Amino acid sequence: MNCNLCSGKGEPFHKINDIKYYKCSRCNSIFMDSQNYLTYEEEKGRYEKHNNDVEDIRYQGFVSDIVEEVKKQWDSKNTLGLDFGAGTGPVITKLLRDDGYDIEIYDPFFWDIENLLNKNYDYIVTCEVIEHFHNPLKEFELLYSLLKKDGKLYCKTEIYSDDIDFKNWYYKDDQTHVFFYHEKAFKWMVENIGYKSYSIVDRVIILIK
Repeated sequence: MNCNLCSGKGEPFHKINDIKYYKCSRCNSIFMDSQNYLTYEEEKGRYEKHNNDVEDIRYQGFVSDIVEEVKKQWDSKNTLGLDFGAGTGPVITKLLRDDGYDIEIYDPFFWDIENLLNKNYDYIVTCEVIEHFHNPLKEFELLYSLLKKDGKLYCKTEIYSDDIDFKNWYYKDDQTHVFFYHEKAFKWMVENIGYKSYSIVDRVIILIK
């Protein structure tokens, strides 16, 4: 089975609770066997159970790192952002709009507004989204196409590294998490999709077009 990001050969890595995982020989990322994916209805049902109240102070705190990175690098005037994969509670959008930012909301399950995918944005935020991508190459190419020149893509996720004990790693316990990115994956995106560069600030990865 090949990696659904870089097409590198996937080597059998772990089988946990009948779920098979592979490790990419090229980008070192870990990915779930597609036969173990939840159905669309099952996946949506999981997301609907998330208690994502945009007024919840703890939830706001959780996304504060990505919000602050946007505010540090973009002015609220004359910029347009996209909250991609916002889920049932678009808290990043709420916090940025409260500070005068113009930001749209898109989610394939809950805010499937297709005309938003025909615009271009100064910045895009994806918080706890990219690990859900069944086809990360397709999604990162889409996100690249949606950015203006010099636009920035902010991704918050847990990055896999070789010193992580995957079998006991909490992040793999959510069955909607199907792809775990090694840092090499972002380097591959720069070299092969067209992003100029990437940087990592704690759990936030920033890709520049």
